Amino acid sequence: MSVSNPSQSKQNPSLIQAILGIVFTLLVIGGLFVAVVVVLSPAGPTVAQNLNWLFAADSVQLWWYVTRAAGIVAYLLLWFSMVLGLAVTSKYLDQLLDRMFTYDFHQFISLLSIGFVLLHIVVLSLDRYLPYSAAQILIPFLSPYRPVWVGIGVLAFYVTLLVTITFYLKRQIGSRAFRIIHAFSLLGYLGATLHGLYAGTDSVLPAMQLVYKGTGLTVLFLTVFWLVLAALRKKTAQRPVPAGGRKGQAGMRSTIAK
Repeated sequence: MSVSNPSQSKQNPSLIQAILGIVFTLLVIGGLFVAVVVVLSPAGPTVAQNLNWLFAADSVQLWWYVTRAAGIVAYLLLWFSMVLGLAVTSKYLDQLLDRMFTYDFHQFISLLSIGFVLLHIVVLSLDRYLPYSAAQILIPFLSPYRPVWVGIGVLAFYVTLLVTITFYLKRQIGSRAFRIIHAFSLLGYLGATLHGLYAGTDSVLPAMQLVYKGTGLTVLFLTVFWLVLAALRKKTAQRPVPAGGRKGQAGMRSTIAK
């Protein structure tokens, strides 16, 4: 039986992460360079005028557009994080991706989703049409706009933040506590979905209805799949070993000891 070298299994994810980081950095630098060139060129005022026409960038609704976009992106990242987390737990991506890479990528996406949630929250305080106070943002159910569903979104954010923090406390709290706390991520995702459906101003659009239903059904399917696998593993572990099997195992152990 061949034994794989652990150093080789760690090189591939590191190489992939390095390549992704370089590509992302080059894209950001290239995008900024093109933006600066366009702004400094004679076409700059025309581009700015067209952006104002397209997005009403000079109106009081600018921050409302930003917070809506940040909220939608945060939800999609949270959904992707849930999919990756269920993939790590169910082990059905182990044949395609290195397990350590999937775990690290899941952690990164969780942090990225929190970043967009923070952007979504901070921009609410800058909105000139319906500004939020710090208490209305941080304390659930104090929102002047749909307080129940906004409050559920605040609680979902706290749950997601708690689950993400435990990535860095796994050694201190132990694997069992880590798994129990991570199970609450399902509640965080459910709360975020309800918040988006009933507090989001874009939830009435057919496209957003399709997004919420599609992502929700995906997480539901993967959750049921994970629960079925866990039940089968538990049943297999509790199955009694035949007497002959025990003797065979004892003989193997004595042979190995010799």
